[in-house]
Amino acid sequence: MSRPILEVVALSAEDAAAAQAGGADRLEVVTDMAADGLTPSAETFAAVRDAVDIPLRVMLRLADGFSAGGDAGIEQLCARGAALRAAGAEEFVLGFLDEAGQADLPAIEAVTAAVPGCRWTFHRALDRAADRDALRKQLAELPGLDTYLTAGSPDGVGAGFATLLTEAARTAAREPGYAPRLLVGGGLALDHVPGLLRAGIDAFHIGGAARPRGWSAPVEPAAVRTWRRALDGD
Repeated sequence: MSRPILEVVALSAEDAAAAQAGGADRLEVVTDMAADGLTPSAETFAAVRDAVDIPLRVMLRLADGFSAGGDAGIEQLCARGAALRAAGAEEFVLGFLDEAGQADLPAIEAVTAAVPGCRWTFHRALDRAADRDALRKQLAELPGLDTYLTAGSPDGVGAGFATLLTEAARTAAREPGYAPRLLVGGGLALDHVPGLLRAGIDAFHIGGAARPRGWSAPVEPAAVRTWRRALDGD
């Protein structure tokens, strides 16, 4: 297996530079972590882009929760996505559920059509889905989807660990709906890493763990480096 991917949440150019210095392979670019991460401005994206030379995945999400916000919300998401694409964004993070807890396909298809040709992650909306397996099969043919960000449970990796191991095996078997990579995040702790690596999971996502002083403080390279070493088996 190649070196595991370490993705770090970045709110600013300062965060981005610190994460890269600590060994991050990729950044998830967001704003407003009080709402669990919303779409950043094109200006913030541009500042992050100019600060690093690692891949960036940019959040497309307007409000806390997993609703696209109806027709008006979809229109705004498409406009924001197109503006970010014009500013140079090439990879995105998104995911919307309908009232029944199924994938909101009209919203997802509209937003991804606004950023054609881009790779994207379906984020932790998967952990709130009424049926995880059914959702994966709903999305299996959508272009660009290459990753699921998941903790295996709404309550975090500790609660979802067994689900993650099961899904890792199904991903390895390339079952229908399980081709995208598993990116594990959400209550992820260092002591989860060995078991996840043994299961073949090779992508990990951290936010607060990169900020020992809290979300009001920037990413610390030393904290990221601790995770880099753990993933590399050092």
